[in-house]
Amino acid sequence: MKYGMNMLLWASDVTEEHAGILENLKKWGYDGVELPVFDLDPAKFARLGKMLDAIGLERTAVTVCSDADNPISADPAIRSAGVERLKKAIDTVAAAGANLLCGPLHSALGTFSGAGPTADEWKWGLDSLTKAADHAAKNNVTLVCEYLNRFECYFLTSAADDARFCREANHPNLKMMYDTFHANIEEKDLAAAMKGCWDQVVHVHISENDRSTPGEGHVDWETTFKTLKELKYDGWLTVEAFGLALPALAAATKIWRRMFPTEEYLAQNALAFMKKGMAD
Repeated sequence: MKYGMNMLLWASDVTEEHAGILENLKKWGYDGVELPVFDLDPAKFARLGKMLDAIGLERTAVTVCSDADNPISADPAIRSAGVERLKKAIDTVAAAGANLLCGPLHSALGTFSGAGPTADEWKWGLDSLTKAADHAAKNNVTLVCEYLNRFECYFLTSAADDARFCREANHPNLKMMYDTFHANIEEKDLAAAMKGCWDQVVHVHISENDRSTPGEGHVDWETTFKTLKELKYDGWLTVEAFGLALPALAAATKIWRRMFPTEEYLAQNALAFMKKGMAD
């Protein structure tokens, strides 16, 4: 098992300025960090990768799509832009030494059509992500599709949707992740949802119902950890939490009040909680 921390708790652009935070995460016992990838600059991320190597932290990465590069757009030019952006993101995370690029890579975040996904959108999504996955394979990167709750997207909103999408793509470099925050909203039966998609899962986000300290909310952690152990999961458990440190991100994630004492408190308590949950 590997334990990670998504750096969006502190920064949307991780640089040498965050060395102290990264060193603390290593000292506290984290195995790695999840890097936000919005500035697609391979040279900068290569430098960051060297710094993480020196600290002793492994890394995964996360990004999102926008209206300008939506992989399921009805406009072929926008879909093409989406594929090209994903290819640049793949090059960037490969430069950083990461081999998982996670997130809602399938569609534009926060964009809605007023209806559910269409057959054409499904086809376009498969075509776009398969092309990107071909590029990922050349860079030893796996794309990890994240389904979101219905308030953040409309394309993939359940474990079953995400698993079906990845199975139909049938590409070794296109898999999915399981996120406890979205599952808490969308799944009727957590154990059944996990077992039904696990042949496609390569990454897990540990996130509380209010996006703050895991273990201090009402996510069904007992079922979550029990099922993870039953499924013999041995990949990343990565904390995804958000606070008020970044105003733009706080607005995007609808965080309007402080729900934990400090970022350090959240990080240390989250790690202890995960380790206890997997040990019991």
